[in-house]
Amino acid sequence: MAQYYNIDDIIMEEEIILVVFQVAANGVGLLDPSAETNSVEQGSKVELPFWLAQELHLRQAVAMNVLACFNQKNRCPYFYELGCKIAPLVGDRTIGSFLLYTFSSRYKEVLSKAHSAAFAVAPKFLTLLTKEETHLYEAARSSMAAFKKWRTGGPRFERASILGIKRKPAN
Repeated sequence: MAQYYNIDDIIMEEEIILVVFQVAANGVGLLDPSAETNSVEQGSKVELPFWLAQELHLRQAVAMNVLACFNQKNRCPYFYELGCKIAPLVGDRTIGSFLLYTFSSRYKEVLSKAHSAAFAVAPKFLTLLTKEETHLYEAARSSMAAFKKWRTGGPRFERASILGIKRKPAN
């Protein structure tokens, strides 16, 4: 279920999923642009948003296929989040290990680019990142900027606010 107020989760659930109808459905002809009637026949392949495909899958009305974004070349902006939600639905046990492998290998690359690149990183690299990787990149870049500021003469020590408070002697 979507996190109700999380805009990223809402947008992620709008990703298009290819499903195959396991049963005929009357009154939903709008879902299939190639349908000439107001019904979808059994075996029809239709593209649906994830939120609808998930509900229909739970009701055993459709079967989901593994998305094209779960190969080595393509990524969707919500690659990891969508992968975690679709893995139990399609029954493909390799998606979880693929997501872990992909994130761990790309994690090193993202941090390396964030720490070594100038503030104006090539826009091409940033467009290849997923939302999760973009947040990671921005956090790494921010921490590197703070470290450089500290190293070049920023405040070395900050006095903790609690140190200025004196206790009253106990009688």
